[in-house]
Amino acid sequence: MLFVEETIGVTDSAHIPQQRGDLLLDSAVRYVEERHWDVFPGTWLEAADGRETCSCDRTDCPAPGAHATGPDWAAQATGSAVAARRLWSKQPRASVLLPTGRTFDALDVPESAGFLALARMERMNLTLGPVTRTPLRRMLFFVLPGAALKVDDLLRKLGWMPGAIDLVTRGEGEYVAAPPTRIGGSGAVQWARRPTQANRWLPDVEELMSPLAYACGREAAAERARRAQGLSSK
Repeated sequence: MLFVEETIGVTDSAHIPQQRGDLLLDSAVRYVEERHWDVFPGTWLEAADGRETCSCDRTDCPAPGAHATGPDWAAQATGSAVAARRLWSKQPRASVLLPTGRTFDALDVPESAGFLALARMERMNLTLGPVTRTPLRRMLFFVLPGAALKVDDLLRKLGWMPGAIDLVTRGEGEYVAAPPTRIGGSGAVQWARRPTQANRWLPDVEELMSPLAYACGREAAAERARRAQGLSSK
């Protein structure tokens, strides 16, 4: 199974790389056909005056070119390859967005914690699902749907108060950006662990929670230490 990904940033104000519509359409169709994931098109990047802006026209857009175009996005999501081709043919540069809470949920953690957790999971021989890495320095671990209902209890059992660590569950009513979607001039969403035949069956959240909570806990402790050091140096 081949999933194409790009990491493209704005490195020259005189030349803005274009989000390639053929890659976006091809990826959207592959997600539907090969993973049975629903997809829907989001906003896209517009080039103007040597910079990129979101098609939503918001100057303070938090995710330029990588968010839903309106509140009715859930109704637009489709599991049909034919419908996906039709949607992206209307706007080939549209980002590829995946609804969560349907065929998967996603555990959203800081990038540094995500890499630490990945290393621990590999040592533990855990079976991983796909994992994305975003240019906003976040990593998302795909797990079976329903994780949002379990995470708080699982964290308490591991000795963590929900909200004390930076671990967010993306479930029903939410969505994530999929490769090769670009977010502003920061770069593209990439696969840290690609979708393959080996990870077609997603893990349950219980299987990944211990290493993820440990990694996020270490990240939270390091952040507290950095803040304390910053205050003491003033």
